Amino acid sequence: MVAQEEDSALIRNDDLPYPIVIADDARPAVAAFIRERGYRYVVVCDEQPDVLRVARSVASRTRGALAVIPFALGEKRKRFATVERVHEALLAAGADRSTLVVGVGGGVASDLFGFAAATYMRGVPYAHVATTLVAMADAAIGGKNGVDLPGGKNLAGTFRDPIAVFAHVHALRTLPYRSLREGLAEIVKAAIIEGGDFYESIETLAPHEFWRWPWVEVVSEAVKVKTMIVAEDRLETGARELLNLGHTFAHGLELASGFRITHGAAVALGMRAAGLLALRTGRFSAEEHLRVLGTLTLLGMPLRTSVKPDAALAAMQSDKKKRNGRLRFVLPRAIGDVEYGVEVPNQSVKSVLTRLTQMPDAAG
Repeated sequence: MVAQEEDSALIRNDDLPYPIVIADDARPAVAAFIRERGYRYVVVCDEQPDVLRVARSVASRTRGALAVIPFALGEKRKRFATVERVHEALLAAGADRSTLVVGVGGGVASDLFGFAAATYMRGVPYAHVATTLVAMADAAIGGKNGVDLPGGKNLAGTFRDPIAVFAHVHALRTLPYRSLREGLAEIVKAAIIEGGDFYESIETLAPHEFWRWPWVEVVSEAVKVKTMIVAEDRLETGARELLNLGHTFAHGLELASGFRITHGAAVALGMRAAGLLALRTGRFSAEEHLRVLGTLTLLGMPLRTSVKPDAALAAMQSDKKKRNGRLRFVLPRAIGDVEYGVEVPNQSVKSVLTRLTQMPDAAG
């Protein structure tokens, strides 16, 4: 599997009721989609130069673009104030209820622009062009969007499907290694859920330089895992919680650190924490837990944090998956066998958070 994908590679995924196009260069597919449907559209994007170039290139390929509007993003700006700025910009550009909003950028862009489109004039069509691994493998797919509140991540939002998602895989070549590692946390999560050949392929690729990875294939495999689960549980009333493996810990660590810990780093820490909690409750074997830690280590992901256990536990109390005031966790029973809705005593959670302040040893 260690190979460079062909530039012409293109994969469509139709498990959900909208197209997901994964291509080295997704821009022709975006233009064709817009032309076929005759949309007038507005492109909104992250203001980072590489993303802005992609956004302008998308708009230059077909008629109907009303504007290309960049915004300063980042987790700290994923708030209602930014959504209001997007709404005002759409209004100034002449967007009406039939105007397509095309969002370009990473996971924050997908969450925030998707929410803005869902609430502008009570909802306008939205398509996302993903330019980071986090967005391609996770955030842009499944129709979950929203913003953060001071008390926690993604506490305001909607379930509303995009009309299309495009993974512009070429953009990964412009990302620094740190950003690619961020997205790989979501890839590893999907591989743990799926197990089998997918997890083994990530283990095989892990020691190799990222430029050698067949990114179209890797993204496609992660997308297949997500779409399979989302198709069965669109509104996260059950099995879709599996996709939150490591995320209850991760969101608490992000919040407690004032978002100094990035999402990908937090998810890596969260997967170690989920494995430790699964070990404590007799669900997971030490051998498979160490196997996961080995993969994360080869990928250069952090496995230790300086966040105080009490602060992290307090931040976790705002988690959306709580039921009747109790935290619920997604825990592995084996690689390829993951359980959701697990309730454990807070003392066990705090013990795991304490272990996260220490480097792994033979016990994980």
